[in-house]
Amino acid sequence: MAETTQSTAPAQWLRPNVWLTSLVLLALVALLDTPQSVPTVRFTLNALASTAPFILFAVLAVATLKASGAETLLARAFEGNPARMIILAALLGGLSPFCSCEVIPFIAALLAVGAPLGAVMAFWLASPLMDPAMFAITSGTLGWDFALAKTIAAVSLGMFGGFGVMLTARTPVFVDPLRERPAISSCCRVEKPFSGIPLWAFWKEQPRRETFRDTALENGIFLLKWLTLAYVIEALMLHYVPAEWIAGVLGGEGITPILLGALVGAPAYLNGYAAVPLVDALLAQGMTQGAAMSFVIAGGVSCIPAAIAVWALVKPRVFFAYLGFALVGAVLAGLVWQMVAGPT
Repeated sequence: MAETTQSTAPAQWLRPNVWLTSLVLLALVALLDTPQSVPTVRFTLNALASTAPFILFAVLAVATLKASGAETLLARAFEGNPARMIILAALLGGLSPFCSCEVIPFIAALLAVGAPLGAVMAFWLASPLMDPAMFAITSGTLGWDFALAKTIAAVSLGMFGGFGVMLTARTPVFVDPLRERPAISSCCRVEKPFSGIPLWAFWKEQPRRETFRDTALENGIFLLKWLTLAYVIEALMLHYVPAEWIAGVLGGEGITPILLGALVGAPAYLNGYAAVPLVDALLAQGMTQGAAMSFVIAGGVSCIPAAIAVWALVKPRVFFAYLGFALVGAVLAGLVWQMVAGPT
């Protein structure tokens, strides 16, 4: 799900100044290694230019879905047979373009009225991993095969967690899962979604046209600033980090690189879009395909926006179960992708 740029207390201090960070890195290169400054800027601009069509598609897709009121489709995943709910929740979580913090009030309301925790868990696990914007950026940088595999992994992880919760719903871990007073404030600006049936011809109504414009601008700036930082870091990694070191830690065969990818991804992951160029650089330096997949899966689920959305609503034991599902699912996804794609 897309991550947005607006932030308020208490999460604002967790968000870095992305533009300033990019400028500081470029300034340090210019000061400490002047001959490398121009190649770094050139690499960043060329990477942004090559990714521009995917950025444009992502921005327009998200804006269209927001303006049409596609949020209303989410509620349908939580109706009917529990198994069906889990499958639909995983599908919608992995494909919908809304950020983790935007759905906090939505999930809080569902939990309050008794929606099955299994379906909610499926949605939570899949939602940070993939959306139209993420698919476009990932396919443009890492290839269609990796993007499709990550999409399948996101939905599969959602179903893995959802059915896992459903089968163990009566255990002490998942009994009475909600906090006494769930915190429904979010780390980004949350607008009231359009209600009723989605209106795909959104340009016929002024409020929807304004939503399209605002969403496109917000997500365009968001993607531009994070990808700029990511490409600057990628250029520096390719130049300064020895490929032998990456290959020695995250290369080779077996489960060890995949497990390390998941363990490193969980604490090191800040933003899904910025992670794509970084993974591209790591792959170029010897990271295995399986480790790359486990890195993006474990990191995406445990990143700050996604974790806050879960921690705000449920008790710690449920939160740690969420992280456990993520880690196990990331390793399994890495193993499968390693077998399909090969070590490099």
